[in-house]
Amino acid sequence: MRRWTRRLGAIGGLGVVIGLAAIVTWSFAISWQPARRDYPFQGIAVGAAEAPIEWAVVRGGGADFAYLTATIGAEQRDPTFERSWSDVYAAGLRRGAVHVYSLCRLAADQANNFNTTVPRADDALPAAVEIDFHPDCAARPEPGVVADELVRFLTMVEAHTGKPMLLKISKRFEARYHLSAAIPRPIWSEGNFFPPDYAARPWRMWQASDMRRIDGAPTAVRWNVVAQ
Repeated sequence: MRRWTRRLGAIGGLGVVIGLAAIVTWSFAISWQPARRDYPFQGIAVGAAEAPIEWAVVRGGGADFAYLTATIGAEQRDPTFERSWSDVYAAGLRRGAVHVYSLCRLAADQANNFNTTVPRADDALPAAVEIDFHPDCAARPEPGVVADELVRFLTMVEAHTGKPMLLKISKRFEARYHLSAAIPRPIWSEGNFFPPDYAARPWRMWQASDMRRIDGAPTAVRWNVVAQ
């Protein structure tokens, strides 16, 4: 009986240790960011219609910029974008706009959606197009078609913004379509904690964490750094 009691006690102690280790690991993960000495310019990216953010608090917590999802496909617009666009500027943060690209819609229609939603601002960071597979679109066009349509989208948006766009390409999309080699634009890559190397060219911006928690944002944010 004593033997079993000791064993149960040891198991319980081990469980406590494992639980504490998990808590410490999680706490580290949600607060981690790359070192400032390596990446002086860091900031957040938030999706469409996310909960209200206190931008001045976010800036005080170390963010230098914010990328905001403005449009999705050919018709969807973030109803909070206009206000957030102004609030980010008022808080003293640099700002950039993101379009979520759809393989199921014409590039020209998507560009028109973005251009009529996002105002041209000389102080703005280069706009970005987020390219990934989405559950609401089963289309998988040939690589040449995807590249041609995306170039059409980029040409129209860049004529509006006056700056080359960033290509925010997911790893799985890049593996199938190799867009980073086909289209000469700055790359925005993704990879939690470890710098990604899946693109054909070095990334200009890195989404280093999609789970970071910071004051001023009620949910986890995507934390990004810019290459020096």
